[in-house]
Amino acid sequence: MKKTLNAVSILVLLFAFAGASLSYSADNDWVTLIDGTDGMENFNILGDANWSAQMSAIQATEGSGASFLVTKRDYGDFVVRVEFWASDNANSGIFLRCQDSSNINDRNCYEANIFDQRSDPAYGTGGIVHIAPVDEPRPKAGDRWNVYKMTLRGDHLLVELNGKTTVDVRDSQFSSGPFALQWGRGVLRFRKVEVMEL
Repeated sequence: MKKTLNAVSILVLLFAFAGASLSYSADNDWVTLIDGTDGMENFNILGDANWSAQMSAIQATEGSGASFLVTKRDYGDFVVRVEFWASDNANSGIFLRCQDSSNINDRNCYEANIFDQRSDPAYGTGGIVHIAPVDEPRPKAGDRWNVYKMTLRGDHLLVELNGKTTVDVRDSQFSSGPFALQWGRGVLRFRKVEVMEL
C-alpha cells in the first residue's frame, strides 16, 4: 500500500509540474512591444507623424502623409494582439508580413484596416485590403478602445476585432516580414502591442 501511494503521489506531482510548465511557457511566449508609454525603441519610424507617449499610450495626431512604426525584425507564423483607440475620422491599419520595411503599403503587406470612413467600406475596419472584405454589418472602431488579434499561420490569415472574427481567409502572397502600425489621418493611440511566434 505504501509503495502504491508513493507511486500515485509521484504521478500526481509529475502531472502538476507538467501542467505548470505548459502554462508557464504558454504565458511567456507573448512578447510585449508596446505597454502603455514604453516600447518606441522596439520599432523603426517611417514617415513624419508626431509619435509620442501620451495618455498611457503611444499616439500620433498629425503628419504630412502615411507614417509607420515598423518592427525591427521579421515574423513568419505569429499572432499579434493590438489594443488601439482611433478617432472616428482615423485612417490606420496594422500592416503584416511587409516585404519592404522602407516602403510600407497595402500592396506589399497584408493590411488589417482601421478606417471607418473608407470610400469602399467592404475593405474598411476589420477587412484585409485587396484580400478579404468584411461582411455587413461592418464593424466600427471610432472613438473607443478596441482589440485587434491577427493570426498568420502559413497561408491562413485570421483577423478578430473585439472578439469577433472579421476575416478567415487563405492567401500565400507573403510568408514573412516585419509588421507595422500606421498613422494616416485622425488620432491613433496604441496602448498595448503583443506578439507570439507560432
